[in-house]
Amino acid sequence: MSDLTDYARNLLARTICGRAPAQPGAVYAALGTGGSAAAGLAGEPAGGGYARQRVTFTGSGAQRNAEAIRFAFSGIAGTLTHVALYDAASGGNALLVSPLDAPVAMTGAGTVTVAAGSLLVNPG
Repeated sequence: MSDLTDYARNLLARTICGRAPAQPGAVYAALGTGGSAAAGLAGEPAGGGYARQRVTFTGSGAQRNAEAIRFAFSGIAGTLTHVALYDAASGGNALLVSPLDAPVAMTGAGTVTVAAGSLLVNPG
């Protein structure tokens, strides 16, 4: 994941300048059908068993998800193409958005899994 959203860029700039914004207390992964750094995630599923998943990161410098992230679906969610990080379990602000390595077509009940260590937040 390398695409900081505009919100996250502003948050980082204020932090560097000592303006002490509120930093996220937790980070949640979300899936969607599109997205960009300027607009954030688009097409996040509503209902159908879907929920954002809390993510714990590990590392020094580059950060990777410490555990697998599992999104469960009880119905159709369409073709998911992007993953994002948010500062809240619902609503909130998108921090990063990035295309998935490959689109995932959710045509019924199932699970989308992001393997441990595969979600990378690189500072450089």
